[in-house]
Amino acid sequence: MANQLESVSKSYDKAIDFGRRGIDLYEDLPEHITNHPDYPIFQRLKMEGSLSDSGRKEIKEYLSPDTNMKFVDLGCCLNLMFNGYDKWLSTYHGVDISSKTIQLLNEFVTKRKLPIGSLYCGSIHETPFEDNYFAIGACVGILEYFEKDFVEEAIIEAYRIIKPYGRFVLDIPNFDSPIFRITKLIEEHLGRPDKFNMSSQEFDTMLQNYFEIEKKEKVAGMIQYFLVCKK
Repeated sequence: MANQLESVSKSYDKAIDFGRRGIDLYEDLPEHITNHPDYPIFQRLKMEGSLSDSGRKEIKEYLSPDTNMKFVDLGCCLNLMFNGYDKWLSTYHGVDISSKTIQLLNEFVTKRKLPIGSLYCGSIHETPFEDNYFAIGACVGILEYFEKDFVEEAIIEAYRIIKPYGRFVLDIPNFDSPIFRITKLIEEHLGRPDKFNMSSQEFDTMLQNYFEIEKKEKVAGMIQYFLVCKK
């Protein structure tokens, strides 16, 4: 697990460094990816801006962020910058393993003078927050990097910091999707291979101890879950 956390951290640090220089690592892919039969679908969705499921309006509608709510974004990446989370009424707290991601977000927050809660560099399975601290939360585009044991640790941590009946959104890979098949190849090329090794049925069973599943939706090669904390 430690090695995978380090790989994910280094990969996203590299992406930030290249992004600051105007280089998109998704534009320079090897032939075994660009010649793959699923690649045209990936290209089309990328051009449409439909690859990420973090900025879906359905997330905001479900979580219903309000001024009296604290929101935790586990594995936040650059959601605050690019997916509209900076405009939510709730108080934003971001957690990410990439130190350069957190650095860039801090620059963004300072420049825009955003009244956020905190930005924490660390793993989603060990956060510094108190029990029952957040009314709402999300963990989107993260769990696919990890195997079952770590995934359950992350779920337990989310359960710990979310309030009773708090709402939570997360996603896992849709192994039947051609989009996931091609993005898995790309993620491996970028140095952060997908390690998720559970069926959706196994994952649902794991969740039952911690969250009630209100609905599931298939989007962008993933299965997105809309959950309520069962405390």
